[in-house]
Amino acid sequence: MRFFNSLVIVIACLVVIVTTTDYARARTIVSYKGIAKGAIIVKTSQRFLYWGLGNGRAVRYPVGVGRANRQWTGQKWISGKRIKPAWSPTVQILRDKPGMVRVIPGGSPGNPMGAAALILSGDGQYAIHGTNNPGSIGGFVSYGCIRMYNNDIKDLYVRVRVGTKVTVKR
Repeated sequence: MRFFNSLVIVIACLVVIVTTTDYARARTIVSYKGIAKGAIIVKTSQRFLYWGLGNGRAVRYPVGVGRANRQWTGQKWISGKRIKPAWSPTVQILRDKPGMVRVIPGGSPGNPMGAAALILSGDGQYAIHGTNNPGSIGGFVSYGCIRMYNNDIKDLYVRVRVGTKVTVKR
């Protein structure tokens, strides 16, 4: 009987650990009609990014998105891919936080880009990137970038190519 009680306690602890980690909220395959194979759609109101698999299916990733008055919608393309990129604040961030450092080296624990980044076309202001703050995923937290768990951006990084279409919707 004592063995059974101990086993129940161990299983209960494992369930708590598994359900409170990033993996409990990580990527999953879902039905998604109308998404082209290889395309990316971000739904900011849902705080999910979808990558099209074809045949009405997509990989769904939880993300952090822009705060109020920092969100955007429209189409862009992946214009570059970087592993452990350095980070520099945008003009908008420097306006709000003038004392901010000008560059945080890639791989630094304080670097908000995390493990990898997919740079979006345009002025280079926006990216889909990892984060060293996993608690921000699922929130309205950025200046317009799309944040992902580091394991998820590494997964998406190998799936996409430069030129991949990215559509951001509310």
